[in-house]
Amino acid sequence: SNKIRSVSKIMDELQRDLMQERWDLVEGYPTQLRSYVPVFTAYTDSAFPTDIPTDKGLRVALRYEVGRFFASLERFRQAANRKSLDEAYVAYSDMSLHFDRYLRVGGLYTFYDSTVSLEEYYSGVAESSLIYADPKKDPALVRDLVVFVKGPEKGRTGIVIGIYPDGSDARAVKLDRYKGIREVRVVPTEWAAKRLGEQDPDDVFLIPQSG
Repeated sequence: SNKIRSVSKIMDELQRDLMQERWDLVEGYPTQLRSYVPVFTAYTDSAFPTDIPTDKGLRVALRYEVGRFFASLERFRQAANRKSLDEAYVAYSDMSLHFDRYLRVGGLYTFYDSTVSLEEYYSGVAESSLIYADPKKDPALVRDLVVFVKGPEKGRTGIVIGIYPDGSDARAVKLDRYKGIREVRVVPTEWAAKRLGEQDPDDVFLIPQSG
């Protein structure tokens, strides 16, 4: 399971390199990530090995998310080959979303709390850093740091990693790290407001380049 969690680190490094448009580095990620296919398969089969309906159901769900993850990775590879940034962001968002669901369904999150209290998020946040733009007049774009101003997780912060071009304009948001985990949400445009004022950079930009 630690091997699967290590994919999180690769996804963070990919986010950093993609957002810095380091295409020379980005093109190496698809091969690196594809090498994890057997790891996903082995975890799925070993964690839920029996024929009881719950195990079967979880195996099906996990295989579905893995399939979607690698289909999105192929779309990402093609977009990166064309250096098509917006398409690459959407494919990366889909990869992130399906990987996030795999971790959740597979019980790989180090925490899981479906009834999140937001007090702890606010307690560490200076009130001044919650100044934000009106998402209707000035919608958040990819790379913008955002705060959720509507919805059940109002107050949570993150970075926009993709905008869906399907007419919904939904924003894929990678939430800030919480207990070591960065979850992914897809939310309506008006839920994710661009934070204003001085902000710390998203933590992927603090990961040193290796080699």
